[in-house]
Amino acid sequence: MHRLQSISKRCLAAIAFFTRLPLWRVVNIEKEHYEHVVPLWPLAGYVTGGTMAAVLWGGMAIGLSTGLSVALALTARVLLTGALHEDGFADFCDGFGGGWSRERTLAIMKDSHIGTYGVLGLVLYALIAWNTLTMLLDAGLSPVYIICIDALSKSLSSTIVCYLPYARTESEAKNKLLYQHPAVAEMAACGVLGVVPFVVAGLMGSMGPMGLIGLMGLIALLCCVGAIGVAVLVYTMHRRIGGYTGDCCGATVIIIELLLYITLCAIIHI
Repeated sequence: MHRLQSISKRCLAAIAFFTRLPLWRVVNIEKEHYEHVVPLWPLAGYVTGGTMAAVLWGGMAIGLSTGLSVALALTARVLLTGALHEDGFADFCDGFGGGWSRERTLAIMKDSHIGTYGVLGLVLYALIAWNTLTMLLDAGLSPVYIICIDALSKSLSSTIVCYLPYARTESEAKNKLLYQHPAVAEMAACGVLGVVPFVVAGLMGSMGPMGLIGLMGLIALLCCVGAIGVAVLVYTMHRRIGGYTGDCCGATVIIIELLLYITLCAIIHI
């Protein structure tokens, strides 16, 4: 019973950490549960991706254009998460764009002010996200793909915690929290959580006439592309700062998500 309660609190901690949902008012979530949320990142993707998909379905159901529906969906996620990933991505762009040493890069990312690289990064992210999503939906893809990509990108991004140490001390962390290194079994479960939406959507017929083989091939391709992207980011972080930070986590989620959307766009136009 205690183990089941601990797992439940970890699930709630993952969602509470990545969103503004006041789950802490419903249940007391201790710090130790936040420290072990890495393998459960995809659960937050179910919530944020599900919110975007719901807004898209609602917008298109009342006759809004695809572009406007996508813009509203992106806005809804920003409001739900408090721009958590976008903030980390902007700091990452500033730090890795303007810093040439480990100390300087970490100092820039610690600064709450946004710089030129951060602004450019957010603008380019918004443009790519809006255009890829609009293109995918106009091509007939279901909004269910939003949930799938959100969960998978978080699952893939979580692996940076396995390959890199934290680049700061706990006292220097923005949220005074250090993730605990997950076990192999936990990361295997994280991988399963990342692909579950694809399987569920396929069984429900929401993925279109793709077939089981096509669906498995799509999952394998997206995982390969995402893994390559994570490997490049891990190498870059290791060389520049010798580890990862919370900003690096947020940036990884954003970058891998865009890579997966671009890959989908390439697939439908082949």
